[in-house]
Amino acid sequence: MSAPKKVFGIILAGGEGKRLMPLTADRAKPAVPFGGQYRLIDFAISNLINSGLRQIVVLTQYKSHSLDRHVTQNWRMSALLDSYVTSVPAQQRLGKRWFSGSADAILQSMNLIVDEKPDIVVVIGADHVYRMDFQQMVDAHIASGASATVAGIRQPLALASQFGVIDAEPDGSGRFREFLEKPTDPEGLADSPHEVLVSMGNYVFNTDALVAAVEADGENTDSNHDMGGDIIPYFVSRGEAAYYDMKLNDVPGSSPRDRSYWRDVGTIDSFFDANMDLISTLPIFNLYNTAWPIRTQSVNAPPAKFVRDAVGRIGNAIDSIVSPGSVLSGTHLERSVIGPGTLAAGGSTITDSVLFDGVLIGSGARVHRAVLDKNVILEDGATVGVDRERDLERGFTVTDSGITVVGKGFRVGR
Repeated sequence: MSAPKKVFGIILAGGEGKRLMPLTADRAKPAVPFGGQYRLIDFAISNLINSGLRQIVVLTQYKSHSLDRHVTQNWRMSALLDSYVTSVPAQQRLGKRWFSGSADAILQSMNLIVDEKPDIVVVIGADHVYRMDFQQMVDAHIASGASATVAGIRQPLALASQFGVIDAEPDGSGRFREFLEKPTDPEGLADSPHEVLVSMGNYVFNTDALVAAVEADGENTDSNHDMGGDIIPYFVSRGEAAYYDMKLNDVPGSSPRDRSYWRDVGTIDSFFDANMDLISTLPIFNLYNTAWPIRTQSVNAPPAKFVRDAVGRIGNAIDSIVSPGSVLSGTHLERSVIGPGTLAAGGSTITDSVLFDGVLIGSGARVHRAVLDKNVILEDGATVGVDRERDLERGFTVTDSGITVVGKGFRVGR
């Protein structure tokens, strides 16, 4: 019996996240808070840890302080068992330049692979919300004999133009014909003509093949040095790429309702919708799956509290998530996600909204269909998300769908 393969995890977390502005004005995209007390990076790391990986690096670059701090403080593993999750900033090992793409990030961090000497390298992004057992994908990769395997998830044909699409061989061999970047008229799957298989941005490589590919890519001056746009087509052109259909992935504790859940939270609208997916009685994505936990830093704060205000109005929450340290005094809260340490005063109303850490809501204030970043203050009687024109005049971001975003530390007057 052969020895088990040594698997090394790389999380690409250097993205700027321009489409999530102003939430990324002061932090890297993977460090954006999500679901109350989580950060987006927690989903990527939790999936790898739950899959049995114990050597994981997080490659960072853009405004990485809060991300580096979160990884360092929260994801501490046992050095005695040679286990670690560590944040690695851009090191400029190949000259005085930053990462010029995801493939270049790996090329400039090649020392990490050389030092660890893995047989298999798992490369994933840090800005999606989902559950996945990567050991099952690694096993499928080894069985396929391919040098590279791309994780794909089924999406409606109408959404194909938003993603990179895997044009699969119709013979069920698990191999590519072509990798299509945001196609307008792709073919549906042989067993499901109304769906396509889109890339999840998760890859499994044989180490020597990955090293050779990124080194060749680094010498190509015409390349964008992107994993999906350049490295995967390189393997496809050589007939060395396979795909892994996410429908085959059986995550412990998952239900038919959430087992195929995957959200790219790259825009304000998709970020907002993913938060809303958490709060129903039967949520589309279940945070309470203890068989495959999404871990994060435990907030050192007292439990959330709902109390009457000075005139007897009752604080209440309906279909909402409320994080520790929050106090809602005479506040009506509905269909919302509340971060740690939020304080809301009497007569205030918060509906269909996402609040980050330390938000203060004054007496009689109203928040509707809004995202409030960390330490935002609403003075007594102030409103956000109620008057679109006024929100725009005050410099707030308002999406076409009507979601208002208030940046970190902003004070909103009446």
